Amino acid sequence: MVQSNRQVLKVGAAQVGTCLFDAAATFAKFEDYLTRAKEAGLDLLVFPEAFIGGYPKGINFGVTIGARSAEGREQFRLYAQDAIKRGSQEMSDIQTAVKAAGVNIVLGLIEKDGGTLYCVTAGFDRSGAVLSWHRKLMPTAMERVIWGRGAGDDMDVADMEFGRVSSAICWENYMPLYRTHLYSQGPIIHTAPTVDDRDVWLPTMQMIALEGRCFVVTACQYMTRGHAAAAWYNPVQGISDDTILIRGGSCIISPMGEVLVAPVFHQESLITAELDLNDITRAQFDLDSRGHYTRPDVFALDVKV
Repeated sequence: MVQSNRQVLKVGAAQVGTCLFDAAATFAKFEDYLTRAKEAGLDLLVFPEAFIGGYPKGINFGVTIGARSAEGREQFRLYAQDAIKRGSQEMSDIQTAVKAAGVNIVLGLIEKDGGTLYCVTAGFDRSGAVLSWHRKLMPTAMERVIWGRGAGDDMDVADMEFGRVSSAICWENYMPLYRTHLYSQGPIIHTAPTVDDRDVWLPTMQMIALEGRCFVVTACQYMTRGHAAAAWYNPVQGISDDTILIRGGSCIISPMGEVLVAPVFHQESLITAELDLNDITRAQFDLDSRGHYTRPDVFALDVKV
């Protein structure tokens, strides 16, 4: 039997919900999960979409076609005040916390730039240095009311100490050309911060792992109405504290589409797995999405930056 040395990497996903409209409480959760990751000896921890800043599921900010309400404008003001500006003290605090934990992370956050908010994933190394910063290219449906669109100039993968890590936010994972661009950069791990808690998210992640011949780590929020401190926050799903707004579903997938850690629902949780990086080469034996399976004589991808 052929023997090979395992190249082991330990990764995790933080299934945790934002304390909406309470930045200090959310940051305390952030530090707690960093501490858990450090204690677990993780090399990489992935947080959900919009964890810092929040995903205000179930409200419409007073928007109807052709009109906006004064109440909705005030709700947006309160939402925007918890967004992160690059170069701010809040950003520095995030970097300091990451450095103290000594863990590489991918973090979902809401960025404020001028008067516009963006949904972002940011990659940090163990020292807290920013390795990647990607604004969501296409906010989905009502997200377009509160978030701006990203551009094509921040789609590089993060070069971490163990290899390249790509990221697509929630339904960016349904953008075939964006996935192709990410695969072309040779990620060994694809991260998918999300708030998509549907059953179909698992086969989506399995397909991406198979297509990209990479490991996939997806982190989804678990959030109830009770996570929000604001008395005025009345999501359409219900206003009792135990009303589930986002049910989770974080999981970890192998390059052959095998479910290494099954989706977890209805609780906050830290899920972890040990990855054998040799599995990537084994998977590329019959399909290499940046090599022999690309057919550059037939297809070409034109990325406008």
